[in-house]
Amino acid sequence: MRLLASGVLAITSLPVWSADANLITTGGLLEDMTNLAGMAEFPKPAYTCKQFSSYDRASKSPQENWFANNDCGQYLRVEQKNGRQEYVMMDAQGPGAIVRIWSANPAGNLRIYIDGAEKPALETPMTDLLGGKFPGLPRPISGEYSKGWNLYLPIPYAKSCKVTSDKGGFYYHVNYRTYEAGTLVDSFRREQITQLGERLKKLASLLESPREIGPEADGRSRDFEIQLAPGQTINTEFLGPKAIVRSLIQVTAGEREAALRGVVLKARFDGELAVECPIGDFFGSAPGINPYSTLPLGMAKDGAMYCHWFMPFRETAVIELENFSKESVTLSGTITLADYTWTDRSLHFHAKWRPQFDVPTRPMIDWNYLTAHGQGLFAGVSFAIDNPVKDWWGEGDEKIYVDGETFPSHFGTGTEDYYGYAWCWPGLFTHAYHSQSRCDGPGNYGRTSVNRFHILDRIPFTKDFKFDMELWHWNEKCKVNMAVTAYWYARPGATDTFKTVRAEEAVVRSLPVYVVPKVAGALEGETMRIISVTGQAEPQDWESLSSGRHLWWHVDVKPGGVLKLAFPAPKAGQYRILGRFLKARDYGIHQLAINGEKAGAPIDFYNPDVKPSGQVDLGVFELKAGENEFSATVTGANTKADKSYMFGLDYLLLKPVN
Repeated sequence: MRLLASGVLAITSLPVWSADANLITTGGLLEDMTNLAGMAEFPKPAYTCKQFSSYDRASKSPQENWFANNDCGQYLRVEQKNGRQEYVMMDAQGPGAIVRIWSANPAGNLRIYIDGAEKPALETPMTDLLGGKFPGLPRPISGEYSKGWNLYLPIPYAKSCKVTSDKGGFYYHVNYRTYEAGTLVDSFRREQITQLGERLKKLASLLESPREIGPEADGRSRDFEIQLAPGQTINTEFLGPKAIVRSLIQVTAGEREAALRGVVLKARFDGELAVECPIGDFFGSAPGINPYSTLPLGMAKDGAMYCHWFMPFRETAVIELENFSKESVTLSGTITLADYTWTDRSLHFHAKWRPQFDVPTRPMIDWNYLTAHGQGLFAGVSFAIDNPVKDWWGEGDEKIYVDGETFPSHFGTGTEDYYGYAWCWPGLFTHAYHSQSRCDGPGNYGRTSVNRFHILDRIPFTKDFKFDMELWHWNEKCKVNMAVTAYWYARPGATDTFKTVRAEEAVVRSLPVYVVPKVAGALEGETMRIISVTGQAEPQDWESLSSGRHLWWHVDVKPGGVLKLAFPAPKAGQYRILGRFLKARDYGIHQLAINGEKAGAPIDFYNPDVKPSGQVDLGVFELKAGENEFSATVTGANTKADKSYMFGLDYLLLKPVN
């Protein structure tokens, strides 16, 4: 690596919030939310990090319903309290702290009981607390991102914590720390949100612009410009004790997407291979440049990529770049180092990449993100998938095992839920801790790239760590390409199961062109004008439907609720009307009508899995030229159904009656 003249890189300093290191406080945990240097030390006082969730309790073992998917409305228990039902999401003994709450469809009033108190320390509508509407908790500490509702306010407790809602029927995660016995904790109190108001505002401002965040450096920045021919390898060495605290890089090539996958980055800290990854995947999104901005990693539209991961080393750091691509590549940028004192708690940074091509979607599998042995902490992943169909690929749950666990202490509710969004939503978003930076479409077809970084919710391990993600695809007969980059820290001597990256893997594979099927003459539900609706209805992409979409009624759907749509008839007269609908386990029984006239008996749209209904004969109706009215009224639900009463209209077909 050819180093150019040194230059000082301006880095925004983090605020220093004083706290007794032996006392866990809300303020101290807020500081932890941007303290990337702290990721490089095994925590003291020690703690574990686990998760409560609404995962399907039928999943008992790999031999018994392991891929069960009824992940909504599952609770520890239901209690009767003060004349109301409370659905218990979390019940943990302390000392500890809540470090994240997520939901796809928050409901009811959330109550957080601390240290056995009868009165909740926090009581508020769940949508307010998780949706960025609670006084004093600005985005992005709290907020909705691509249908996923996230709260990152730390809530410490000295003895115990119980979290409930007075309404059921929702998906949830609650991530929490449990500290070693004897740890002193200043338990959370509602008034602390007001007391910490300025800190919360500063923190929110920092998290809104994570590209500007970085640890203090000592001015030893190294500008570089490298020319890499196909097949060439270049390396450089830094002497310690030091820490790499920030890297900025720009890749220039004729085919930049191929170069970002084809140039492989390796790093050896104190002689141990700790990083091996295509350079684009290392920077958290792939393939290509996909703009996003998180706390540790990000990409800009102009191709600039940044890394804030804190990477200490005691003696040497050797950085190597090997060009597997057919492109001549120029890499330019800056590496910034800082002085560092190595201790018996110091950890090396690790990042490694695992690809797998042409993976069949059946049988369902647990696909391994990371298996590591030693002492360390898990820091996050970025994941890329090539999906040849519009069907949703990520119904699978995360399963995380720590220190020899035989049942995962993190058992999730869906891949997108783990990444902080929901409902297989294709919309792009970026947040300090997670993002969806690419989703080609239509729907979930094409290349998708997502990431999640565990900062406050980092997961320590003392012996071993395993992270599996279910491959649970709605299409049973296709193949996908997947690639994961795992990020973690570990003590010297730790091992993992990643294999050396081969040249034939460091490529961007082509995808088949997607052709959208459409039923001839269909009046598509998603294009109809909504006359009125109880709650919210909107288009949703779904493979195997006409045009690959339907009109999805899914918010505030309840008995008595009505959806009214306008559809056209070419001229007045009698028409036989055929309809096609979606069926699923959380869809209701609906009375359909045309211009106010009932279309036979109510129809039950329940089915254990999501599938189209086939054409349903609604009957013969007198229509007027121009707009007519279709309506669906909720009358109930199947006894086997999740009581969400949802409804989906694929299309209507009009057949003139002679």
